[in-house]
Amino acid sequence: MQFPNGRRFAFTILDDTDDATFENVVPVYDRLREYGFRTTKTVWPLDCPEGSQEYFAAETLQRPEYLSYVQQLVADGFELASHGATMEPSKRERTLRGFEFLDRHFDTKLQLYANHGENRENVYWGVERFRTPLFRWLVRAVDRDRRNGHYCGEVEGSEFFWGDVCRERFRYVRNFTFTSLNALSFNPEMPYAVSSTPYVQNWFSTSDAPTPEVFRRRITRSAIDRLEAEGGICILSTHFGKRGYVSNGRLDPGVDEILRYIAAKPGWFVPVSEILDHLSAQRPNRSIGRFALARLELRFLMDQIFERLHLRG
Repeated sequence: MQFPNGRRFAFTILDDTDDATFENVVPVYDRLREYGFRTTKTVWPLDCPEGSQEYFAAETLQRPEYLSYVQQLVADGFELASHGATMEPSKRERTLRGFEFLDRHFDTKLQLYANHGENRENVYWGVERFRTPLFRWLVRAVDRDRRNGHYCGEVEGSEFFWGDVCRERFRYVRNFTFTSLNALSFNPEMPYAVSSTPYVQNWFSTSDAPTPEVFRRRITRSAIDRLEAEGGICILSTHFGKRGYVSNGRLDPGVDEILRYIAAKPGWFVPVSEILDHLSAQRPNRSIGRFALARLELRFLMDQIFERLHLRG
């Protein structure tokens, strides 16, 4: 893989806004800016008046200070991405109202969408993430609570449908996440298009470090050295709002140290969509083959199994 300006690998972060507040993200992004990273931050534009049992601690862009800060991040070269209208399921009207808010307050056109948790407007989520019949059957057998049309963002006629808007607005949608760092090792075809998911232009995969504990365990000096030696690409999904990333207004020292280590290397540190655009330019035909897609889905399932065994052990 060739990178601009002779860079030897690529590293960036996709930050899901779960649990994020103005106070707990500013120390993280101030440090990222200082080290020269330009990453991608998802947001929730609208409040959730019905309340949220799991994500009640998070803030939305309805807080003026938070909105102003995110606007400055975008002006400084960080990428804004969507995590839905708010932290709980949104019917079509609220989803569209969220986009209207973003259009009104930001000049940039969003390129990237990431499904959130259990939100019913998620597109091709749950069983529908899988296109291979065998894997769909296996997931349906295991995920009994989510097998009967719970997620329906792509289902025409549903009150949660917004697939037409997704296809029109977003070039990239995240699907699978993996424990490995180098995306070229688990999803070399990305960004990829799937004929049976017409409401998504292109899918992409990421590495996964959902908490600061996993971040410190997975993003090590040796892992980054290996990524550089492979000339690889790491798009890391995480949640900077999770407890432990910031304490008393300061970024966790272990996370700070590894970010500083990465920043000193000859890497390409640009937002997610810029990396995906670079990959797209080198792969004009992005339709993924049936067997390549089945291999990707199988690897994801195996990754999930091994990670759960590791956590139990």
